[in-house]
Amino acid sequence: MTPESRADYFKERRKTIGQFSVSVPREKLDALTEALKRQGKSKTQWLNEKIDEEIGK
Repeated sequence: MTPESRADYFKERRKTIGQFSVSVPREKLDALTEALKRQGKSKTQWLNEKIDEEIGK
């Protein structure tokens, strides 16, 4: 991928995708990661479900 096309790709991506980042205690993160692994979900899938629940989708 050329640098220009990479830059264009990320410019377009930022128009539709945002980032959400928080710090949590390691023990909680490890427990969540393990629970999601058992459920076969990624953190992104899980967070999207929780956001949908919160906003009433």
